[in-house]
Amino acid sequence: MLRFRFPLFVLILLAAVAAGSWLWLPRKSEQPLLTTEVLARDIERTVVATGTLEAVKQVSVGAQVSGQVKALHVDFGDAVKKGQLIAEIDSLTQQNALKDAQAALDYKLAQREAKQAALEEARLAFQRQEKLQAGRAGSQENYETARSALSSAKADLTAVEAEIRQARIQVTTAEIDLGYTRITAPIDGTVVGVLVEQGQTVNAAQSVPTLVKVAQLGQMKVKADISEADVVHVQPGQPLYFTILGEPDRRYQATLRSIEPAPDSINSDSSSASASSSSSSSSDSAIYYRGVFEVPNPDGKLRIDMTTEVHIQLASVQGVPSIPVSVLGPRTADGRYMVSVRAADGRIEQRNIRIGLENDLYVQVLEGLALHEQVVLGDPAAGTSMNMPGPPRMGL
Repeated sequence: MLRFRFPLFVLILLAAVAAGSWLWLPRKSEQPLLTTEVLARDIERTVVATGTLEAVKQVSVGAQVSGQVKALHVDFGDAVKKGQLIAEIDSLTQQNALKDAQAALDYKLAQREAKQAALEEARLAFQRQEKLQAGRAGSQENYETARSALSSAKADLTAVEAEIRQARIQVTTAEIDLGYTRITAPIDGTVVGVLVEQGQTVNAAQSVPTLVKVAQLGQMKVKADISEADVVHVQPGQPLYFTILGEPDRRYQATLRSIEPAPDSINSDSSSASASSSSSSSSDSAIYYRGVFEVPNPDGKLRIDMTTEVHIQLASVQGVPSIPVSVLGPRTADGRYMVSVRAADGRIEQRNIRIGLENDLYVQVLEGLALHEQVVLGDPAAGTSMNMPGPPRMGL
């Protein structure tokens, strides 16, 4: 009988040790469920596009005559007024051309005086022959000769008058060319580009060389690239806002003015190459359409060629009950979604809710939840969400 007592004693000892361990060893504390509160938020659905800032009005100021830049009166960032002198080109050639044209005009004016005197002389001679012919004292030959000389003198004077008009045009042209050596600002604005240096020679024989660029920066224009997948949801008149890299937290408000009907690549594609490359370009590169709008720039912070992140607002609601998109469970047959809610007594219950507008982070709650209720996010011990993601949702 003694051989059975030792194992029984061991069993009793092990049971006592186990009970003591359960009583005295610290137990793992239960972690609470993670929840989020139903809060009132502003929710908007937007189309995001990348844009570039431009001046609403920008003019390239060029030289219409060739020569050396004798003086340059402006620099980058200078504010200019319309008609203000910007640059001067050496005008010696144009001055000489004007003097030649003026001298040619003076010569023609002198010729006119001589032709007028000859015409008067021919008229008097004809009148004498006309009187003699009336008194039958003169010959018919002398009469006809005098009449022909009078007609010739009139024609000579008419020709000189035409030459004078031509000479006046040449003088005017020379004066204009001389004026082109003084380049003035065509608009009020700011000098945003200086493309020449003082002393540089410009040649306007083949094309107009640009000296400076003047832009009006009080109002800026943005051209935003909208993808072909999003452009079908966008239309002129929709509100929008954009941010710049230097101030990501500041929103500039504006309204979409227009959407260009074709992508910008249409301006560079040749007619011969576009047909052959249309299929490959449509598959190899993304298609974007330009959305255009303007925005005031009173403080001058917006500058040419700055990159903008544009948010075109398709729909928005303010101060509505909302929850994170991640807490939505499966979608039910009636279009609602299941969520887990922690009641006031701590119990977890399942509810079906109806949702409205949705963005990447939050979704509007139309029915099923009240403000400040607690919705379960997930089980921290398991490290996973309690709700399985449902199929794609369609917000209102």
